[in-house]
Amino acid sequence: MNGTKKQIRLAKRPVGTPKFEDFSITESPIGSPDGGEVLIRNVYISVDPYLRGRLQDVKSYVPPFQLNDVIVSGTIGQVVESNSAHFTEGDIVIGMLGWEEYSKANEKTVRKLDPSLASVTANLGIIGMTGLTAYFGLLDIGQPKEGETVVVSGAAGAVGSTVGQIAKIKGTRVVGIAGSKEKCNYLINELGFDAVINYKEENVAAALGKACPNGIDVYFDNVGGEISDAVFPLLNKFARIPVCGAISAYNKVEPDIGPRVQTFLIKTSALMKGFTVGDYSARFKEGGAQLAAWLKEDKLKYEETITEGFDSIIDAFLGLFKGKNLGKQLVKIGEFAE
Repeated sequence: MNGTKKQIRLAKRPVGTPKFEDFSITESPIGSPDGGEVLIRNVYISVDPYLRGRLQDVKSYVPPFQLNDVIVSGTIGQVVESNSAHFTEGDIVIGMLGWEEYSKANEKTVRKLDPSLASVTANLGIIGMTGLTAYFGLLDIGQPKEGETVVVSGAAGAVGSTVGQIAKIKGTRVVGIAGSKEKCNYLINELGFDAVINYKEENVAAALGKACPNGIDVYFDNVGGEISDAVFPLLNKFARIPVCGAISAYNKVEPDIGPRVQTFLIKTSALMKGFTVGDYSARFKEGGAQLAAWLKEDKLKYEETITEGFDSIIDAFLGLFKGKNLGKQLVKIGEFAE
């Protein structure tokens, strides 16, 4: 295809909180697909907190972006040219694609979506990676039992809000921790959480003591830091702690030093286990089917914060670290053709 496409690249490695200047917006030829490839016009781009780790040149569970690389994340788009026997023009597909207007992709790296089964954007959220993260982290590591107390930090985010709803399906008492009155009201009034704590306005330790009179059996940790420090003294015997994220520390320049957790784990015989959704890749079909079933049965709800325009991608990503999003943060950069 003739013409050029906008792309967003890593210009320099952030020090502390990422800034707009750490990225560059460039243009390059769109091009055409080679054998076994498709050319995709991107429509929805997912921006996620875990990408912060890939901006650093450190060993992690996924390789870091190299300087001048195009940033890559979950993307939904539409095939505009196909050189593959498996895809035709007009197919809606999902894959890990670049922050760019058009992407060339190997046929094995994208998957066709059926828009009649669910909203296509749900595949980037509630029935996609974020939903699967909540599903496996809570059920495999957390193993909630009816009548137990489950505490979720980052509870109004895409993962946390799903964790809380699944915990309610399993018959537990759910306490969410979030950072605004709007988010707390959403968790109580829309998602049915039993109690919420606004960490920006309340003493978290004191509020947890009131909200969890019988202690805490499962703590789904999305944030780390001082919020998690407040949870550990309330852990019950044999508590389980799935560690999903530590967004409170992602932008720290100095080492993240706080109270030590070992004593609490020993005294309660608690299990604390870190994980990433990729650990469960062999079971994605199972998890996706169950999430889709709960969604169809109206047992799960989800919110999306959708920002419009290619030029808003960087700002949408930076907004994650200020807690601006409710639910899944997406950026819409185009339209699907009829």
